[in-house]
This record gives sequence, C-alpha cells and structure tokens, in this order.
Amino acid sequence: MSGFTVAIVGRPNVGKSTLFNRLLEQRKAIVDDVSGVTRDRQYGIADWNGKVFNVIDTGGFVSRSEDVFEREIRKQVHIAVEEADLILFICDTTTGITAQDTDMADVLRRSTKPVILVVNKVDNSERALYATEFYSLGFAHTFQVSSISGSGTGDLLDEVVANITESSDTEATDKDGNPLPKFAIIGQPNAGKSTLLNALINQERTIVSDIAGTTRDTIHTHYKLFGKEFVLIDTAGIRKKKNVHEDLEFYSVIRAIKAMDESDVCMLLIDAKNGLTAQDVSIFSLATRKGKGVVILVNKWDLVESKETNTARDYEKDIKEKLEPFTDVPVIFISALDKTRIFQGMEKALEVYENRNKRIQTSVLNDIMLKEIERYPPAMSRGYAVKIKFVQQIPTAVPSFAFFSNHPDAVKEPYKNFLENKIRSHFNFSGVPVRIFMRKK
Repeated sequence: MSGFTVAIVGRPNVGKSTLFNRLLEQRKAIVDDVSGVTRDRQYGIADWNGKVFNVIDTGGFVSRSEDVFEREIRKQVHIAVEEADLILFICDTTTGITAQDTDMADVLRRSTKPVILVVNKVDNSERALYATEFYSLGFAHTFQVSSISGSGTGDLLDEVVANITESSDTEATDKDGNPLPKFAIIGQPNAGKSTLLNALINQERTIVSDIAGTTRDTIHTHYKLFGKEFVLIDTAGIRKKKNVHEDLEFYSVIRAIKAMDESDVCMLLIDAKNGLTAQDVSIFSLATRKGKGVVILVNKWDLVESKETNTARDYEKDIKEKLEPFTDVPVIFISALDKTRIFQGMEKALEVYENRNKRIQTSVLNDIMLKEIERYPPAMSRGYAVKIKFVQQIPTAVPSFAFFSNHPDAVKEPYKNFLENKIRSHFNFSGVPVRIFMRKK
C-alpha cells in the first residue's frame, strides 16, 4: 500500500467529483450540475496497474469570496495542496480559462508540489481544439479527459502512478533482519495519542498539551521494552497551530491516512467521554479498507463517572453496533494518563499483528470449511446446484481466501459473509479484515 496522496482541486463545477468517482471506480462523491455541491472532503483509495494511492476530492476553490462556506473550502484547498504528493488541477474546456482558474493556477505555482493540469469535458474533436487554450497556463503536464465517459483517464492515471516511487526510508528490523511490526496510533485530535506514546516509552518523546493539534508531524518511535520490539507511529492532528479551531478534522484525517499506509496495525484511540463518533467510524472504515489490523482503545476511561458492573460491556456493545458489519475487533479500556491497561493494549496489538500474518494450512482449511459448506450449501442458481469443492488461502498481506466453485458468480454476498464468519469462528482473525473471493473450479 503506497502512502502516495493525490488531491483534486479546481473551481466549482468543473467535474472534480466526477473525476474522483472515475478514479475510484465507484459513485462515492455526489455529482450535480449545480456548482458548490461538494463542501466536505471525500477520501478514497485508487488502484491502477497494481499501484495503490489515496485520492482527496476538495470543494470548489473561489478566491476572495466572503461566503462562509467558500471561505472554509478555500482554506481546506490550501491544506490539501500542502499535504498531497501530487495535485490534479481540473479545468473545464466548455467555459475556457476563467479568472478563478487563473487564481487557482497562481496558488499552485507557489507550491513546490508537482501539478498535472486536467482539461475536463473534452467529449469531441471540437472541444479538443478549444482545450489547447489551457496550455497558456504554463503547466508542463496537461491531459484532456472526459470524466463522464472515461476518455483520456487511462493516460492520466499512467502519469499519476509514474510519480509514485518506493520509499527510500530504512526500515527498522529485528536482530534477524525481519521488518518490525508498525503500530499507528490514530484518532481525532486531543484523544490522547501523544500521551499514550509517552506513557508507553516512559519518557516525554512528544509534546503533550490540552490544545488539540499540538503534534506537528508524524513521529516514529522504536519500542524495545519487556521483551517486545516494534515501531510506534504517533500521528499529527494538525500542522499549523493558528488553524487549530478551523481545520482540525481535515488535518487529522489526512495525517491518519498517511499513518495507516505505513502501519500494520492501527490503534484507534477514542475519547471515552465523547464515545465513538461518526469521524471515528470514518477513520476505522479507512483502516479496514486498507487491510490494516485494528485495535480500539477507549482512552480517558478514568474520567467516566458512575461506572456500574456492566458499564464497559455495554459501552463495547454500543461501539460494535456502530462498526457493523465488521465487529470482530478488540476493545480495550485504558487511561493513558494513569497508564491503566496500556500495555494490555500493546499485547492485543501484537496479537492482531500475528493474526494479520497468519497462514492456514490448505489441508486444515479444507477439512473444516468443506464440512461447514456441506452442512449449509449455497443456494441453487437457475436450477443448478452450486458446489464449492476447494478452499485456499491466497498469499497476500491481508488474510484472503479463494473458494473454488462450479458457479462462482452465483454465490451471493450474504453467503460470502457466512463463509467469513465460519473462518473467524474456527481461526482467530480478531481485529483483521478477511477477504473472500469466489473462483471458477
């Protein structure tokens, strides 16, 4: 999984969200002919020719506007430009170069990030002729595309992935030369991420304060205590303190995304007083889509008042209901400040790491799963019996299983969920997403 991040920017109604959907091959962002539909950022994962990268869809950039929404969007576009590794600058050939396009181009020229100019809505040869006007903006790489039909997007994606290079960072290894497990501490700003890191290593490795967004950059710490060895990644909540109140959410998500890409297991820290919020669920979903192991740490549990016998159990039940359908996730109640159960959280993260790297022998897998399938066979399709004859684990970073069938396309999603649940009931994959594939026998 590459940590490469691409931001899509441009003025309103040029087709940014349509291109975002095209790159992700799904309708995730709302698309409409009315400008200004996209206000909240959208985050997704794109895959082209085996290279995976993050994509951020931003709202329409309007310079010098005093509208409260457009002012906020403008700030977030600047953040996206600063945080991304590559910028896709979208323009509209049907309107030609506008003052807003020129203002956006000026912003991008002041940035040191590589920029690809994408002239959108080039649906015919006449519009292709009009699109040549945009070369005057002075960007070295210019592509003509139609986001709706997909024309030209293949060449654009070839150029995007050409910018993705392997990291030159030296990977931490153990005494045998094996890569160390990497655990990312993720969560919303002021959830206690840096306090947890300092408590684990028993020193002030990062600055801690009650001001959300104190941590500026992602920090890697080599942990080697009590016979355990791994790398801890503390994620930043924000980069500029002057923007603490306005753009916390945007920064925290971008930083969490980058930390996820580097990690094997994500330790999602939530504030016990606030509970699992929609933002936490969004971060959790990103981690699972990236195939990362997840442990949920409910921090500041010491501040929860009127604890009763079943308080923790009910709290955990509420969390898992919000995380459905993926509920096989460890939940640990901790206090980073008091160091309560923090090492239990580390033990659980190491267990999830082992689960993520677990390999089941094919003979054992078939002995167990084929008996389950025989007891509960898949539904018939068009009068034909659907039979699964063989199961094999695929050698991937994320636990994945191929079920070989005479009619693989006839196996519906509910039955795939049944197979996943049976695998989880027989083999411990707690905290790890499991992927099921149907293949032709």
